[in-house]
Amino acid sequence: MNTPVPPSVAEQSEAEALFRFETGAPESVRTALGMNATRIGGAVVLSMRNDPTRFWSKALGLGVTGAVTAELIREVCDFYRAERTPQAVLQIAPAFLPEDWDAICESEGITAGSSWAKLVGTTEDLVARADALDVPPDGITVAPLEARHAAEWGSVMMRAFGMPEEHYGELSASTATQPGWHPFAAWLDGEIVGTGTLHVHGDTAQMFAGAVLPHARNRGGQTALLAARVRAARDLGCRFLVAETGTETPGTRNPSLHNMFRLGFQVAYERRNWTWQPSPDAA
Repeated sequence: MNTPVPPSVAEQSEAEALFRFETGAPESVRTALGMNATRIGGAVVLSMRNDPTRFWSKALGLGVTGAVTAELIREVCDFYRAERTPQAVLQIAPAFLPEDWDAICESEGITAGSSWAKLVGTTEDLVARADALDVPPDGITVAPLEARHAAEWGSVMMRAFGMPEEHYGELSASTATQPGWHPFAAWLDGEIVGTGTLHVHGDTAQMFAGAVLPHARNRGGQTALLAARVRAARDLGCRFLVAETGTETPGTRNPSLHNMFRLGFQVAYERRNWTWQPSPDAA
């Protein structure tokens, strides 16, 4: 499918957002979770050694500024070995996978996992779609997050994604007042029930951490969070928006995917999650 955003822009948008999200954490959180990060070959490489979710150790942006080679992947994996990372995910746009990728995977102990959909759109088109929908959510209001509610917002984000609140809530909350981030909250009966933030890199805005607590779902809250951030991207002068969510497998339905379709996002490509783990005999 032809989309307005090339893979290099879409991948870099996500990579920079996650790099800022993790490296901006308070030092106490970074120590508790065993966090470290680096840049290798133009990509961001993130490690969270003490992460029971096995979600946050990722290498992103591979192939954006240079070819993906066996040497590059070895350097990335060496970083994870040095950090004693129990598992990491390499996320590479299909357009950047080299012909010898299978051999690289076999050499480094990398296996294929689930797939994500990379979604993109122009701000102009997405704002027009949001304005055309203009269906108010049922009892939910969405507004920019006030700094005094950052701790509650960070906790809700982790609960909505089924992740631990300890340390992770503070990790999320710390972004609320950092430059480049534009957080929003969904409210129901005086409590925050949904989160979503926007990270701006150049003229591209990255959708990040959009989720609603189970008891407040099916009220239009997530769509309202998407629409609010689309309009914020316009006001910030961004030309493009980028987002990711899980692909649907036979017999499953991802409501987040369909909410983004409703707003006019297009699937640019599906991207495999490539899982690295240290060899059993690694020191």
